[in-house]
Parts: sequence; structure tokens; C-alpha cells
Amino acid sequence: MTDSRRVDMKPFPVFIAACISFAIMYGSAGMAQAQQLEPRAYSPSPVDVNFLGLSYLYSYGGAVLDPSLPVQNLVARVNTVAPFYVRTFGLFGRLANVGATTPLAWGTIHGDVQDVGRTVHREGLADPVFRFAINLYGAPAMTPHEFFKHEPGMILGASLTVIAPFGEYDSSKLINIGTNRWSFKPELGFSQPFGNWIFEFYAGVWLFTANENYFGGTVRRQDPLVAYQTHVIYTFRPRLWAALDYTYYTGGASFINGQPQNDRQANTRGGATLSIPLALQQSLKLTWARGVSTRIGTEFETIGVAWQFLWF
Repeated sequence: MTDSRRVDMKPFPVFIAACISFAIMYGSAGMAQAQQLEPRAYSPSPVDVNFLGLSYLYSYGGAVLDPSLPVQNLVARVNTVAPFYVRTFGLFGRLANVGATTPLAWGTIHGDVQDVGRTVHREGLADPVFRFAINLYGAPAMTPHEFFKHEPGMILGASLTVIAPFGEYDSSKLINIGTNRWSFKPELGFSQPFGNWIFEFYAGVWLFTANENYFGGTVRRQDPLVAYQTHVIYTFRPRLWAALDYTYYTGGASFINGQPQNDRQANTRGGATLSIPLALQQSLKLTWARGVSTRIGTEFETIGVAWQFLWF
């Protein structure tokens, strides 16, 4: 074997670490997209890499609603299984990727309606999630050999996430798995490494179309929802890393037939992530998150696990 051959083989386990962390966040698509915590969402990776994975999330908790509503003590238990796929490629010399996830959700929701306890069960396909991302600075399109020689540095990335209204929906029911509307999230992401540490900050905004067939044949509209994320990541060794995660989101007041619903959000969530290598081309990611403060919306605690396999 020649020296050049040894150089070509050496990078393989190293860039797999970045590949896995780069795409596995696609398995975290739940029913409350604004609350996602996604460390290393703009992490660099070689081009022409494919990722296939499966995630499971369990969420439990209550919700803080408009006090004028006749629903009290709302508690939900929700399970989500989500297969996902991501592919990286070069675009105008920059690293880019596209991905999709198709969640399946089921769960029970219990609440007191005028002091009478009621429980509903829902199951079915949730709205699929599609994402396009490109790193604008600091992460060019690279072959595996070029990726191995590349020195980590500051990254500025941009992405667009789209949630399509293809999930289970019935306008005769107030609680649904699908949303019956399109959602769009443009976002900018910043990442700065310092030795084994990485500091990240994302800023994005969710934009929603109207649900023209809301409960009882009404029309539901929602204001934009601004979302910020910060992550502090420590890499113990290639492919083994942990992160502390935090998000704050605000806005999103809704209107039914033009009437305000007094549900503007101003909520925070914190969590932790651990990525563990299983084999040369496989990885496992463990996640935990919970609400820190909630004005209106969910106070869920969520635990999750995601498995991923990559190939060229």
C-alpha cells in the first residue's frame, strides 16, 4: 500500500463524526417545531454523503392556556417515531444539504372541561418536515480527503425548513396531529469552535399560512413566531460529544375568524444532547429537554433517542 493510499483512508472515521452530528437532528421532528433543540445543525461534512436514520421521542407534560378558555389541567403524553434521510452536496462551491422526515405520532390528551374530565386519543401521520441548508462562510464543499485536511473555524449558515400539511387532520376535532397549513422557517446559524468546545447561536422565524378549515369551519391565522437557540458543545473524542441546549421563542399569537385568542408565546426550553458512536458508520444520539418558563403553550418534558447510518 502506498503512502497516498494511507492518507486517503485515515480521514474516514474522523469525518464520519461530523457527518453524523450534522444530519441526525432531522430525526427530532416533533409536534411543536418551534421548540426543537438542534445542536450542530450547521456542522461541516464532506459532499455526497447519505444519511438514513430513525428517531423516537416521548413527551409528557401540560400546557398553559388562555385563562378565559374552559379547559383546565391539560396533560398530554405523546410518542413520535420519525424516519429521516439527508444528503450533502456542493452548491456554488459551498456545502449544502437537503433532508426530509416523516413523523408518525400517537398519544393521549386529558383535560378538565367545565370540571368534567375528558380524554382523547390520537394517532397517525404527522406533517412531514423538509429542510434545505447551505453554509455561506467557513465550510466549502469538500471531498473526504479535503475535509480531513480542513482546519475547523467559524461557520455562518442559512437554512429553510418547510412543514407540509399532509398529516392526519379532521376539522370536526379540536385536537389533531396535523396542522392543515404550511409552515416556513428561514434561519441563520453561527458556529465558532475553541479547541474541543463549540459555541453556536441560531436565529429564525416561523411563518404560517392560514388554516382555512379550522375547528367548526372557522379560519385560524397565526402571527410569526421568532425562535433563538444557543448550544455549548464539548467533543471528548471524534464522534463522541455532548451539548447543553437552550431556546427562546416569542410571538405566534393566533386569531380565529379575526378574533384574537390571547395566546402570544414567550417561552424558554433547556436540554442536553449526547452523541455516541456505535460502529464506523453508525451513531446513537440521546436527547432530553424540558420547559424552563412558559407564558402560553406546552410545558413538556421530552426524552428521545435517534439511530443513524451513513454511506457514500
